[in-house]
Amino acid sequence: MMFNQSAVRVRASTKTDRGGNTVPDWSPGAVNRLTVTDLNIQPNTQAETDDEQRNAVVTGYRVQSAEGTSPDIKATDRIDWRGQIYEVDGEVAAWPELSTDAVHHIEFVMVRATG
Repeated sequence: MMFNQSAVRVRASTKTDRGGNTVPDWSPGAVNRLTVTDLNIQPNTQAETDDEQRNAVVTGYRVQSAEGTSPDIKATDRIDWRGQIYEVDGEVAAWPELSTDAVHHIEFVMVRATG
């Protein structure tokens, strides 16, 4: 498998809304961006749904990090890849080494809905 791709992990900071609740702050100046290298990004899913109000398309990719890497990516992050913003879909899986507690690599799915 080739791990020659990169993406940017986008993490929200937090702010307090009018109701006093702590909420994510996705404004451009508030996010933390980290370039993540040594990735393999492959098509995973694509689904279309039609109803009277919209025609939605959900595109997904499976992302795997290279052996021996454990990039700082969480389920609440977004991924900027090829000029598009994707959401991490579900938890990030950390695959263990066979004989130790160390992480062998991570895997996750990222999705983008349009329409």
